[in-house]
Amino acid sequence: MHALANQRVVITGAGHGLGAAIALVFAGQGADLVLMDVHEDGLKSVNDQIGGTATTITVDLADAGATARAIAAVPGPVDTLIHNAAILRPEPLEAVSLTTFRSTMDVGIQAAFQLSKAFWPDMKVGGGALIFVSSQSGIKGFANETAYCAAKHALEGFSKCLAMEGEAHRILSCTITPGKAMHTPMSEQNYPPELKAQWIEPSLLAPAFVHIATARDMALSGQRLNAWDLSQEHPL
Repeated sequence: MHALANQRVVITGAGHGLGAAIALVFAGQGADLVLMDVHEDGLKSVNDQIGGTATTITVDLADAGATARAIAAVPGPVDTLIHNAAILRPEPLEAVSLTTFRSTMDVGIQAAFQLSKAFWPDMKVGGGALIFVSSQSGIKGFANETAYCAAKHALEGFSKCLAMEGEAHRILSCTITPGKAMHTPMSEQNYPPELKAQWIEPSLLAPAFVHIATARDMALSGQRLNAWDLSQEHPL
């Protein structure tokens, strides 16, 4: 039996980059996938690659109402949430508009809150995994990333609180950083040449997510994990 054959998994930001790579690997492991992204074409491309078996939901997670409607369209209880969607627009503080700041925060942390709260009651019954994709921007500050760093730092704290609340119900909550420079549409726009020279394909990081979703090792809950290291320890 495939490792994820009995799991419904929601992946945000699944139309490209890391989210798409995780979706393709999870599909191969038998997961019942619900894929969310603001880009309909990207979702269709990913779903076509996995044989059209996923539920795809085009949604702007910066919009709380749209996010609530997307959640309502999820077909049943969720076992694993992978919140990967994010916005990164590098700008100095003086150039950051309130609209950009709000949308970055809303996709990063507001959507994380809405999704987690919606799936929490069923997870309290059967356990579950909440996996929040973080980055170095959730650990330290970077110039020209005031909105993005704020969103990722908030996600780190949010996950720690959920780990504490979920422990008695076997709900694992963790953040995870790539651990390596990734080749994604975001990194194509924002990485300097020295990082582009060493980036890897995001599919190489997907085994870490499979391990978290399948092992449900509560020792990982509340932790910030490294996807590269975990993928090396638990290859598919």
